[in-house]
Parts: sequence; structure tokens; C-alpha cells
Amino acid sequence: MLTTDLSDYVALVTGSSKGVGREFALSMAEAGASVAVHYYSSDEEARATAAVAREESGEAMAVQADVTDPDDVDEMFDAVESTLGSVDLLVNNVGDFAPRHWEDISFETWNRVMDTNLTGTYLCSKRALPAMRAAGFGRIVNVGYAGAEKALVYPKNFPYLVAKTGVIMFTRMLANDTRDNGITVNCISPYVVETSDEFPAEAPRGRWASLEDLRQVLFFFLDSDSGYVSGENVEVDGGWIPEAL
Repeated sequence: MLTTDLSDYVALVTGSSKGVGREFALSMAEAGASVAVHYYSSDEEARATAAVAREESGEAMAVQADVTDPDDVDEMFDAVESTLGSVDLLVNNVGDFAPRHWEDISFETWNRVMDTNLTGTYLCSKRALPAMRAAGFGRIVNVGYAGAEKALVYPKNFPYLVAKTGVIMFTRMLANDTRDNGITVNCISPYVVETSDEFPAEAPRGRWASLEDLRQVLFFFLDSDSGYVSGENVEVDGGWIPEAL
């Protein structure tokens, strides 16, 4: 399994109280990073995750915010900066989904899915960039979805697929915009993970993606020697081909 040294770095992982985000946060703490565990409503889970992270790295905190609200995002970063320092490593993991037919999705849910996935990624990245540019170093890793690179769409879960396609486009744009700043911006796009809420009938290679599979890609992107790898999207899907023939 890949390893990397994240000592002396401050990491913020959005939506990291549980699931994939929790694995990212704890993996980064294990690698030596000071970690901010973000949550929206899962207060107890976030504090528990931060406590485990603290045992690994010695520095961790839980921080609450609505990543779709610019003022909340500012306050979240202010809290992290005052406690842990400027954010060097940002993982934009948070993002709601709505696995229903698009006509059955309420307007409120539609907006929430679009905003948590795409707008939240934009707002958190924008807030993190000034300190990263000043330091001449930064790593931003966004979480997409396998197939979104091909503009994969279905009537079910449509706003999620659209938002994740936007996340990949944003990743490439920001990689270009930060190419002279020592910052890399990349995307991890899983298909179905072992912690997912829904599972299709068949799993590629006989199993779903493990948290360790995602960690492999995360550590590659975060490593200090990966400074020329930017604007990339790695699909962690076991060879799944989404197009139906």
C-alpha cells in the first residue's frame, strides 16, 4: 500500500465524520497531518473521528459548516487556521445524492445535490487558495464519480451526475489556473464503494471498491513528489464500463 509523509501539513476534509471522508481524514492523520474533520449535522461522529485522528497525529479538530454558504466556509477556514494553521491539503469530499427519478426529486433536494457537490467544491477551493498561493504549495483533491468524465447520465440521480461532471471540469480549470503556484488539483472518482448506500446487481472484479483502494490514489495525489500531476481524474471502478451497448 502506498504511503506518504504528511508531517507539518494541515489537512481539511469536508464531509469527513463518516464513510469515505472519514477514511481520508484518518489516513492523512496516520501519515502525520494535522486534520480538520468537517461535518454539517453529524456532530458526535465528527468529534469521534477527530479523537481517533488526534491519537494518530496529535493534532485534530472537528469543525461545522454548510459548505454551500460562503460565510460558513469563511468561518470554517478561520477556525481551522486559528487552531491548526493554514490549510495545505484540501479534500472536497462532501456531496449529497438523490437516487430517484429526476421528476420525483423536489426542487429543494435538486438544489442541495447540485450545491453540496459543485458549489461546495468551488467555495472551499476558493477560500483555500490564497494561503496555498502564498506558501507556493498546496494539494486539492476533489471527489467525483466514475463515468462523469464521459458525461454519463441517467434519469435516476440526474443532478448528482451533472454536479460530478461539473466537479471534474472545475478540477481541470483550477489545475490550469494554479499551474505556476506549486499547487496541484486532481480528482478521485469511485464507482461503488464498500460503504455506499446502494449496490447494483454486479460488482466489477467480484467486489466493490474498498476504502484502501481510494487511499492509494489519494496518497499519490498528496505526495510531495507528485507536483507535476495536476488536472487528472482517476476512476476507481475496477474496470467498469458505464456505457450500455
